[in-house]
Amino acid sequence: MTSKSPIINFVIQEPLWEKASSTLETSVQVALETTAHVLDKDFSNEEVSIVFSSDDDVQLLNKTFRNKDKPTNVLSFPSNELPELGDIILAYTTVLNEANALNISILHHTIHLIVHGFLHLLGYDHKHESEAHTMEQLEIEILKELNIENPYEDE
Repeated sequence: MTSKSPIINFVIQEPLWEKASSTLETSVQVALETTAHVLDKDFSNEEVSIVFSSDDDVQLLNKTFRNKDKPTNVLSFPSNELPELGDIILAYTTVLNEANALNISILHHTIHLIVHGFLHLLGYDHKHESEAHTMEQLEIEILKELNIENPYEDE
């Protein structure tokens, strides 16, 4: 079976990410392969960059592009240039703090956020309730395939 996940460019800007999980890159590859399977799409000729960054860098991007002067867990920037799908950027301390507050592993939370960000790159959104429901259901299905619990169960 050939891979249908995109070509993944891993960029580690915040060294603490390397300590978060020794299986991070493999887990991301499996997560995006599973996403391609669930969506029944072939992304193997496309690229995505996943940037493991710091809260300070994400806060600057969030302020610059979204007018929100605070860090957030994940940002997605779709690309207008094929074969690039876009960039997914994660903020280490925010992701770690959320994982701790939710009492889940940082790896599982990171994978959820990458799946979430990847769906944004594909045009999914959660601005309206019906869109949010569709996106959440996809996330739940993908995460279930990865043996990761439903992150929306308590909502």
